[in-house]
Amino acid sequence: MDNGGGRLDLERDGCRLRAMASAWSPEVYALALELAARAHGAQKTPHGLPYLAHVTAVCAEVQRALMEERELDGDLAVACALLHDTLEDTALDPREVSRLFGERVLEGLRALTKDPSVPKDARMDDSLRRLRLRPREVWLVKLADRTVNLGPAPSHWSLDKRRAYLAEGGRILQALGEASAWQAARLSARMARYGEGL
Repeated sequence: MDNGGGRLDLERDGCRLRAMASAWSPEVYALALELAARAHGAQKTPHGLPYLAHVTAVCAEVQRALMEERELDGDLAVACALLHDTLEDTALDPREVSRLFGERVLEGLRALTKDPSVPKDARMDDSLRRLRLRPREVWLVKLADRTVNLGPAPSHWSLDKRRAYLAEGGRILQALGEASAWQAARLSARMARYGEGL
């Protein structure tokens, strides 16, 4: 897995792993989890849990979807899932991601990161446009992230914010749902439950 420079060769090793039906390697998982843990440090979720609880929940969704979407690159999806908030919410140097995981993962993370230079009301459209330019594995991460985030809303969110967040979920589902029928169904079911409380 290590090409001698401290970097996993996802291109070479991915070919061997794809023969195992969208498997992901323990080395990629462990390295991405370690990097996520270091980057997120003491950050907490809105519910007061260590932030790593969120990224591992997103990764669990992705790993389960990969069992259905066997043609997808498991290592790309898992690395992006575990690291999906690092560029947006931490001081992680993108060069570290590139060095350890390569440009495909880095470009996936960039697509998953909101662009602060875009006006707030246009960020979702910009994000979805950029995501659609990346491989389906990256779309899957966005679907999984919103599935996880549509659990109980933070208590400080207003009803309007909860409704807007649910509506965004619908836009994500419409734009990216074809990445994984299984994950799209999970998100749709989660949206229905979330909507019952509004």
